[in-house]
This record gives sequence, C-alpha cells and structure tokens, in this order.
Amino acid sequence: MSLKNLQGRVAWVFEEDDYDIDLIVGVSNIKITDLNELAALVMADRAPGFAATVQPGDLLVGGRNFGYGHPHYPAMRAMRHLGIAGVVAESFSPGFFRGEMSMGFALVTCPGIVAATQRGDALVVDWAAERVNLPARALSLPLQALSASERGMLEAGGLIPYLKLRAARAQGQTA
Repeated sequence: MSLKNLQGRVAWVFEEDDYDIDLIVGVSNIKITDLNELAALVMADRAPGFAATVQPGDLLVGGRNFGYGHPHYPAMRAMRHLGIAGVVAESFSPGFFRGEMSMGFALVTCPGIVAATQRGDALVVDWAAERVNLPARALSLPLQALSASERGMLEAGGLIPYLKLRAARAQGQTA
C-alpha cells in the first residue's frame, strides 16, 4: 500500500507560531456537535464566508507548533467536513499531531512552508519523493519523513483500522 499524494490549493496560511486550533471555530463553539453548524463557523472571525471557499482536497499551511493548546477535535473535524485534506506546517504540537494522525488526517512537517506559500497557491505533497512542491513558484521543499507507524495509520485511514490490519496480518502469519 502507498500513500496517495496530496494535491490542492492552500485554503489558509496560519502564519502565527503556536496557533491554537480552537480559534478556528471559536473557543465558545467547541462543544457544538453538529458538523454542518460547526463547519459554518470555521474562520468566521478572520474571514467571513471562508467555509464557502473551501474545495475538496484543499490544504492548510501552518507555522511552528501548529495545534498548540488542548487537543480538541471540533475545529479539525469541521475542516475535514469542508474537504480539507491535510495540514502542511513548519512543525506540530505533539498532542495535536498524535490525535489527528490517529484519525487518519494527513499532517506534513515541512520547514520553510509558511514563507514559501500564499493562500490560493497550488500545493503537491509527494510522499515518495518526500517533497512539498509549489508548481507555480517552481519551488520544492523537503518534508520530514513519516515513521512506519505514522505512514501505516495514514494508509489505513486511522489508528483503529491500522491496528486491525496489523492484527489480521499477524494472525495470517501464525495460522
């Protein structure tokens, strides 16, 4: 199995380091469980109407320690609901990284990405070449390789499917 390359537009660039993802929907809204209602609130404080601009496959770009704070899931659940395919950031908060990877959501560590991109740019994550490409800028940046388990989680669609696959393989090898 291999990872499918990510290819989409940059829907938003979070230039700030230590960005708390709860701000994406507003801290007062993190208990909303209806995904349509939550998705309508995405980025409302910074860019009213943002949700209507997202296209399936779009990507977010973030600074250092993206996802800092408590690892609440509503903001990224809303982003995935809108069609966001992943986040490419300088680095990630460890709790955020573990939580989102376990959901099968692609997180790509790519130093230099914030300075290299603007909202609307086309972005291609080439897993095999371990590069993030910006075709319109003729620019290619190295990405941090995933561990075998991180890659396995993304390929399987999350931690639970990954563990089930590993268990099935182990049983097949001992039978």
